[in-house]
Amino acid sequence: MRSGWRGARVRKTGMGTERSIAAAAGLAREPAEGLLVLGFCGGLDARARPGEVIVATEVYSATDEGHAPVRVRCPHAEPLATALQAGGLDVRSGPMVCVSKIAVGERREQLLADGALAVEMESVWLAAGAAGRSLNVVRVVLDSPSHELMRPHAVFSAVRAARALRTVARELRGWAPSHVRPHFAHTAGAGAGAGAAGTRIHPGACDQTGLHDRSSPG
Repeated sequence: MRSGWRGARVRKTGMGTERSIAAAAGLAREPAEGLLVLGFCGGLDARARPGEVIVATEVYSATDEGHAPVRVRCPHAEPLATALQAGGLDVRSGPMVCVSKIAVGERREQLLADGALAVEMESVWLAAGAAGRSLNVVRVVLDSPSHELMRPHAVFSAVRAARALRTVARELRGWAPSHVRPHFAHTAGAGAGAGAAGTRIHPGACDQTGLHDRSSPG
């Protein structure tokens, strides 16, 4: 991922709530124009398939886990989706809900009913790292209701998702809001709905977060 982002700063921030909160403190101190999170997610509806790209229109915390209610708008969802579609990717845009525990089965149904298109475990807590700058989130579906990672052929889903994430990074390497270079922080978890048993790819394992830095060399 780093090699695909010349002129950008990439940070690996870790999987889950606590690591994201800790990483956000450091990101907030770095000079940049915006924050972009890349990684995996869990699909929630019947259409979701591994390898599909979800561009967040907003990220928000699940209301039933005891977290403070947080909802953050992602202002550049439309141009990001357009850029990725032009690269031949299967792309949808919609809300992403952030949870602290892996979501499978009935939990996915609950989150879908609440209005989310995808589930992950980091972005809403990384949002503090934007510190008033733009936050945008692009994730690739790693697992879905019809493709749970605990099932026998999960490795093929994981490979498909990983390939799509690399394509996302390649297609967006020149993108930045206001024609500014991106700075990325990388979260180490897929932030999806399953733990990728047998594949060693965990929810959020390939998430990348970046900041758009006007001072980066061309």
